[in-house]
Parts: sequence; structure tokens; C-alpha cells
Amino acid sequence: MNTLVDRWRDVVVPLCPVELAPGAVALGEDLLQRWLEPHRSYHDVVHLAEVLAALDELGEGGALPEGSGAVADLVAWFHDAVYDVHAPPGETEEASARLAEETLPGIGLPPDVVAAVARVVRESATHEPSGTGPDPMGDAFHDADLWILSAGTERFDAYCHQVRLEYRQVPAEDFARGRSEVLAPFARRERLYRTDHAHEHWTARARANLARELDRLSVAPPA
Repeated sequence: MNTLVDRWRDVVVPLCPVELAPGAVALGEDLLQRWLEPHRSYHDVVHLAEVLAALDELGEGGALPEGSGAVADLVAWFHDAVYDVHAPPGETEEASARLAEETLPGIGLPPDVVAAVARVVRESATHEPSGTGPDPMGDAFHDADLWILSAGTERFDAYCHQVRLEYRQVPAEDFARGRSEVLAPFARRERLYRTDHAHEHWTARARANLARELDRLSVAPPA
């Protein structure tokens, strides 16, 4: 936890006016508590840490323009800040985006940064860009959020189990059908990852993992 707190202090707090730094620290602590909510099995602090680590890898691979890393970090912190498995599709992303719009101006972040964070958080509902022009920061976050698809076999299988735990109230066959509907479009995409680094380094593992999980869901839905 200290690593996440330290990262927030090192990356986000310096973006704020000095006099608003205490409020920025308090916001980071509030967000961390959200990620620690007990109903989360996958969408928890481990997922947040993995997204941030993936952003670091993408930054080192040249996928993040200079100066955009801090904004991408903010997107990571907010993208599942509100998480409710009972909500209709897109509602938690919308609530997380609104949380960013309500809280970030209070720590002195400019409107363009707040708008960028909220936009990409909303896009995370479908992982489809909402604009028509280049969006390197949004592309990098998209890929970082989907890094888990390319994880090693043990971690990927644990992720699949964790998602099932979050939806434990859903009957097995209904879960298998719904989960397949979520994963299959990613498997069918001509290009799964948007950045060159992720496309080159993560795609093969992701496609193998997706194929294996979709096969499992069709043969033996998880109880």
C-alpha cells in the first residue's frame, strides 16, 4: 500500500498548487480506500498496481508522450474508483468519471486535465476511443488496463477466477454466456492493443489466453 501512496504523492501531488497539496494527499487516500473495498476480488489494489506498472512499461517503450504520464496515472486511479457489479453496463465508469470531475478541480488541476481524465475513464467502459484524432495517452491507458489479458498463465487464470468471484451471485451458465460476450470481441479484434509496444510485446500471449478462456467458458462454465 505504501508504494501506491508514495506514487500518488510523487506523481499527482506535484501537479497541484502547494497550498492545495494536503487536499491532494487526502484525495489519494480516499481513492485508495475505494480500491480496498471488500467486495472487490479483481478490481482491487492489485489491479491498480498492475495498470500503473503497465503504464511504466509503455512509457519506457515510448508509448507515452513526455508530460502525459501523470495524467495517465490519474486515469488509472479513477477508472474503477466506483465499482458495483450490480450496476448496468457503463454506469460505474460514468460514476468514476463524475467523481474525477467533482474532485480534481478542488486540488487545483486545470479543466483540460480534468476533461482528459474523465473522457478516458468513460472510454474504459468499451475500450473504444470517443474522439477522431490521435490520443496517445488514451491509447496507453487502454493497453495498460488490458495488460492482464497478456499476463502469464498463472496470473491470467487467477484473474479469471477473481472476476468469477465478483459475480458469484450469477448462475454459472449465465456468467459463462455474459463473460464470453465480454471477451470474444477482444479476441476478434484485428489489433487488440493500440500502442506499438503493447502490440509487439503483449498480443501473442493475450490471444492465447483469450482462446483458452473462451474455450473453458464454452465447455465447462465456472461454478
